[in-house]
Amino acid sequence: MEVHLVDGTYELFRHHFAVPSHVTADGVEVAATRAVVGSILGMLEGGATHVGVATDQVVESFRNDMFDGYKTGEGTPPELFAQFPLLEAALEAAGFRVFAMVEHEADDAMGAAAVKAAEDPRVERILVCTPDKDLAQVVDDGLRIVQFDRRKDVVYDRDGIIERFGVRPESIPDYLALVGDTADGIPGLPGWGAKSSSKVLARYLHLEEIPDDADDWDVTVRGAARLATALAEGRDDADLYRRLATLDLDAPVMDDVDELRWTGPQPHFAEVCRSLDGPRLAERADRIAAART
Repeated sequence: MEVHLVDGTYELFRHHFAVPSHVTADGVEVAATRAVVGSILGMLEGGATHVGVATDQVVESFRNDMFDGYKTGEGTPPELFAQFPLLEAALEAAGFRVFAMVEHEADDAMGAAAVKAAEDPRVERILVCTPDKDLAQVVDDGLRIVQFDRRKDVVYDRDGIIERFGVRPESIPDYLALVGDTADGIPGLPGWGAKSSSKVLARYLHLEEIPDDADDWDVTVRGAARLATALAEGRDDADLYRRLATLDLDAPVMDDVDELRWTGPQPHFAEVCRSLDGPRLAERADRIAAART
């Protein structure tokens, strides 16, 4: 079997800015919710059988207690923010397993679910459906966990991650600690860019293995002395940024991969779709379920 783990937060944001607005008679914006539900039903039509969707029920997480600069929900359009509970309810009614994160983030849930699914010998491949950089860290050697950018229709295995970032998956948190990640509010270290970070980490793998003195580096990097100084002076910051970028693989997810099997919509899904002005979504779900019986 294949397992698809979807970044519901990313999908909601992506569709909110991609599809025309639709406000119901009750004055509720629902366009992105309908689009995401339709998109994931499309995955079923494409053959997906086991699907989990992770969302950030609360944008803030335990990482905000670690670093004041970490991302918050500030600046999120209210009509988008209000659709998170709508999406979660609609997906659950559609019959999907939803990981609605509160203390953790959707990325933690996808990582934790991927690792747990990989423990099941029946699972041939786990597709982590998000372009987010930090999920690259769970891509494995055995080609069982891969990252799938649905928008670009590109699958990144271990070699693909190395080609994309210049480092191995296990170095991704170190890479983000040096380069930074503006999407998550991680500033990175001064002077460290993508090229220098990838070149050094391709040799040393982790931050603590990089010598403080550039003269001891077994790799040639432009501005090495300046970079080494920035790292030596900012190791505490770099360690913090790496912790922020490291997924918590103990996030609460399913107990067993069978929980992800889609067996059809819940009886009230049609009612949910009517409230979203999307009756055709219920019709699609019924057709998919009928074709699988």
